[in-house]
Amino acid sequence: MTPKVPLKVSYPSDAELTVERSFDAKRPRVFEAMVRPELVKQWLYGPDDWPMAVCEIDFRVGGKYRYVWRNKEKGDMGMGGVFKEIAAPERIVQTELFDEDWTGGETVLTTRFDERGGRTIVTVTVRYSSKAARESALKTGMIGGWGVAYDRLAEMLTSGTA
Repeated sequence: MTPKVPLKVSYPSDAELTVERSFDAKRPRVFEAMVRPELVKQWLYGPDDWPMAVCEIDFRVGGKYRYVWRNKEKGDMGMGGVFKEIAAPERIVQTELFDEDWTGGETVLTTRFDERGGRTIVTVTVRYSSKAARESALKTGMIGGWGVAYDRLAEMLTSGTA
């Protein structure tokens, strides 16, 4: 999977990775598109043959979320977590754990939304349990899938459907 707009990826520590992408929309719209289930379900998936079958979001501190992607041949891939901090529309901190724990335990994601000149820069920092867990996650092709999903989100924001 090759995204139309490459993500800016960095590694702030041995157990972390940071992904950054700019969107041509104001911060409140981007923030809403990332937390409303009916919108998230339309963009948060990688390859076209892995659509999101379940998207449940209880968006409050302590609230849980659950995502399940479904492939006709390979079955389901699910994950969920808990929202730890919410400062709308600037920041979200949440946990994440896949049903098949291939990341070596729970990860913590911190998402920042920074508005600059009418555009929104989304920066997600993922903290894994170890460097090995981060490297294992990277081997799945997640960066390409993330980029393709963000391309979909950008198209929704540009077209006004988000």
